[in-house]
Amino acid sequence: MLDQPIAQIENLRVEFQTKDGPVVGVEDVSFSINSGETVCVVGESGSGKSVSSLSLMRLVEYGGGEIAGGRLIFDRKNDGPMDLREAGPDLMRTIRGNEIGMIFQEPMTALNPVFTIGRQLTEGLRVHKGLSKAEAQERALELMRQVRIPEPEKRLDQYPHELSGGMRQRVVIAIALACEPRLLIADEPTTALDVTIQAEILALMDRLKRETGTAVMFITHDMAVVAQMADRVVVMFRGNKVEEGTVEEIFENPQHPYTKALLAAVPKLGEMRGKSAPEPMKLLGTDQGEIKPIPGTNEPLLAVTGLTTRFPVTGGLLRRVVANVHAAEDISFTINKGQTLSLVGESGCGKSTVGRSLLRLVEPMSGQITLDGKEIMDMNQSELRASRLDMQMIFQDPFASLNPQMQLIDQVAEPMRNYGTASGKALTDRVEMLFDRVELPRSFLRRFPHELSGGQRQRVAIARALALNPKLIVADEAVSALDVSVQAQVVNLMMELQAELGLSYLFISHDMAVVERVSHYVGVMYLGRIVEMGPRAAVFENPQHAYTQALMKAVPIADPRKRKDERDLNFKPIPSPMHPVGYDPEPSKYSEVTPEHFVLLTDSGY
Repeated sequence: MLDQPIAQIENLRVEFQTKDGPVVGVEDVSFSINSGETVCVVGESGSGKSVSSLSLMRLVEYGGGEIAGGRLIFDRKNDGPMDLREAGPDLMRTIRGNEIGMIFQEPMTALNPVFTIGRQLTEGLRVHKGLSKAEAQERALELMRQVRIPEPEKRLDQYPHELSGGMRQRVVIAIALACEPRLLIADEPTTALDVTIQAEILALMDRLKRETGTAVMFITHDMAVVAQMADRVVVMFRGNKVEEGTVEEIFENPQHPYTKALLAAVPKLGEMRGKSAPEPMKLLGTDQGEIKPIPGTNEPLLAVTGLTTRFPVTGGLLRRVVANVHAAEDISFTINKGQTLSLVGESGCGKSTVGRSLLRLVEPMSGQITLDGKEIMDMNQSELRASRLDMQMIFQDPFASLNPQMQLIDQVAEPMRNYGTASGKALTDRVEMLFDRVELPRSFLRRFPHELSGGQRQRVAIARALALNPKLIVADEAVSALDVSVQAQVVNLMMELQAELGLSYLFISHDMAVVERVSHYVGVMYLGRIVEMGPRAAVFENPQHAYTQALMKAVPIADPRKRKDERDLNFKPIPSPMHPVGYDPEPSKYSEVTPEHFVLLTDSGY
């Protein structure tokens, strides 16, 4: 059993045909994965990590790629080893999902928007395992519980858009695990998840691997996750494998300069101890010279008081409102000019809702939002449109927020055309300048979104948000899907712009190490309320609320000798934010522990 690896990639070469001739996605890569082993493939976006996994699934051909050389040996359950390059479409269909499961990076694009979660979960079980409808439904519920989805019975009848990002990702993981595959390919499965769920999902995958002997190919750029999960590590750079070794060897004695630079660029929790203002992050392979902190000002730009946003839930024959989802409950905070306030918390805690409520992309139920002296809640549509010159948003999923049919030059120019702030040559010059600012080559101006990597797309989104010179930018998980090196560049870019243009950010994130880097103030959210709020140093170095402490504990550490045990992660299940129509929650009351450091006294349920 052990002498034959479950999967072997030998001298793989993948080419993509473009207008400018063939582009090599993977040049010459070989590695194997044994039963019950986790091999982490790391590298930055564009290094060929995902291309290798898509080749193994023979899906790369559907994305315009061609396997130009090499062998893909897979050891089948009953039929022994075979080269997947020679398998026909029907055989591949049997293997996919049944013997090789895949967790895709983007949960929103991996799920079908027109089918319920239950339908998508049971489909593979009925096709591959021949289960009856009732048996498949039973197994689907069991899988939903395994990936810790609250109220699974109700979720089975919901559609993907009704779930938060973290929940959608858990559904994708459940689908991949449904048929108990021999090989599980996980392509950035925890990138869009917050710390606590990430810790649980990693523990879940680890447990399943031990119980079922599944081989796991884990693609990630998060070195802390690698330290937590990997048995062996393969480091990729520009389509080539540059280093391979056990997890201890890679972390404690990296040989290749790229691996060393990659490890140096990882933001670590606790690095900012004793520093009062945010500082830029370390970049891969560059000498940044002196790093200047960004103090900001004490002049308020945005004041939010008692912001409450609820979403109605309809039911019954007449589709009456039977309950409300209390997404954001009695939220108050201030953001100063040139400073960053970060909101952290688990998926579904309401942090994105708060960001969208500020711009009135979702309508708040009550509360006051004052931006630079103007009351946003009292504005009519035309005043609101004018006020959007001052506030912009960078969304979580750059692929979904960019128009697939427009060239990038037009997407970045569009806000300026809409508001008439520039035209003709001035417009083109400004777009080129914005591309320079976000460090994208001008040759990209004529490209379309699908021709860029995730990190590059996110930079286009940042360039577009900057087009109108806003005062406030709401960055909703803007760097969560980026790899270490690109994340550092994008974060530094945002901080440089903050220092130069005096921008203020509401930075919504679940990556505690990045939050520690960029924030002046931090608010921790749980179930629609801010449970703790204060200057970054106070919240990170002296967390007072039980939930903040649990959150800090779940952050993975980039050291394979300090792995988290499943027993350490004792998170309480998150109660439902849904309440009947007449329910009136008590207002949030806070006690001030130290100056500006507030902790919620009202019972938050944690």
